[in-house]
Amino acid sequence: MKTLKNMTKEELELLSYTDIAAMYLKENKTTKNTAELFKEVCNLLQLSDEEYSEQIADFFQSLTTSKDFILLESGNWDLKANHSVKVIIDDIDEETTEEEKEEDDENEDDTEPDMLDAIDDDNYITDDDTEDLSDLTIVNEEELEE
Repeated sequence: MKTLKNMTKEELELLSYTDIAAMYLKENKTTKNTAELFKEVCNLLQLSDEEYSEQIADFFQSLTTSKDFILLESGNWDLKANHSVKVIIDDIDEETTEEEKEEDDENEDDTEPDMLDAIDDDNYITDDDTEDLSDLTIVNEEELEE
């Protein structure tokens, strides 16, 4: 396996920035923030400070979208392969007896509101309301086009 130190500039130029960054982090067993990590990449590729400034945003975007990197709480980047995810499964909540399920079903029926009770009489037009509508004029579509 080739290391970054053993690779020529031409070989490095065939790699993406994120590939070089991943190799750097793996070989050096360290973490770096975006600026430091990209500076290392630029040093290996012998890029100018101007190129560094122009391309650091793209490099950051590549790190954030890559599935190989993880941003640590410290603000440093590391390889996801160096970190494990701890998954805790709590089965206690999922164990319900048939009796509890029946009770839940019964309680749901009691809490449903009666649809007739939900009707609000204020939303209906009554004869008293028609006096307020006497000033309205009905216009059909043909009249609107004129």
